Amino acid sequence: MIKKIHRFHGLGSLRFVYKQGKTVRGSVISIKYKLDERRPGYRVAVVVSKKVSKSAVVRNRIRRRVIENIRLLEGQISQPYDLVVTIFDEKVATMPAEELTDVLKNLLRQAGVVS
Repeated sequence: MIKKIHRFHGLGSLRFVYKQGKTVRGSVISIKYKLDERRPGYRVAVVVSKKVSKSAVVRNRIRRRVIENIRLLEGQISQPYDLVVTIFDEKVATMPAEELTDVLKNLLRQAGVVS
């Protein structure tokens, strides 16, 4: 679980990132990001559609796995970015942990969020 200051609150914040953010896309994950200098730290939201899996259990498992990987990378995120991680494939739920970490780290590197 990530700290409360690292979570999005309200739909307006997500709209801001969707409207003005830039996108980095991988095969199963996409990250929209926007630098928000008004915040003390980063914020992250994970979006998993019902198109990915009809089962709420699987969607929540995917969400928890991605949030935990981002939490582990917390020390490497230097600036206050708003991140919206969108999942496109159900295989993220069964992907090995190391592979998921590598995919997220590579996308965050491409975005310039992680050094």
